[in-house]
Amino acid sequence: MHESSLGGTLRDYLSGEEIDETTFEEFRQLLARLLVEEKGYPKDRLKAKISLKYCVEGKEYERIIDFVFYDEKGVPVFLVMFCAGDVATFERETVCAARLIDGGPVPYALVTDTMDATLLDVRTGDELARGMNAVPEYDRLMAMVAEIEVGPLTAEQREKQTRVFHTYCGFVCGDHCECSLPPMPSKK
Repeated sequence: MHESSLGGTLRDYLSGEEIDETTFEEFRQLLARLLVEEKGYPKDRLKAKISLKYCVEGKEYERIIDFVFYDEKGVPVFLVMFCAGDVATFERETVCAARLIDGGPVPYALVTDTMDATLLDVRTGDELARGMNAVPEYDRLMAMVAEIEVGPLTAEQREKQTRVFHTYCGFVCGDHCECSLPPMPSKK
């Protein structure tokens, strides 16, 4: 199932603004509430629908990242991607996004369908925890972030991660998602 408009609007939990209601937006709103109200994340440092722009073979593309959490200095430290489908299918794409996000790489990322989740170490790509209990409390996340150092990607690493990310975006989304992808080849 791909995200599509339901023709209405709803009030965004983080910004308070009216936004388009889509097949996935209710789930994003639940994730935002979970992070803020149950896990203790400061609401003002959790940003929704962050644009990840990248270039492949001279063409510009964009993929929207569901949530990025920033530390008190404005540095991204945690990325959350919502998926519709098997969480494991989206783990590699999530790690790539976390490595490519502006100001990143972020040290940790989470991919979830709101019933299952995987917490990922972005440096290694390893799974740290599985299930909805994998969503770290704010204090725990900040302690984890303080224990590691994540350096910027080299130009070569960035190029490779971009290609992998682009491939996953095309594989998972195809021509059905609202991400900016090249058109699918026409059938002859």
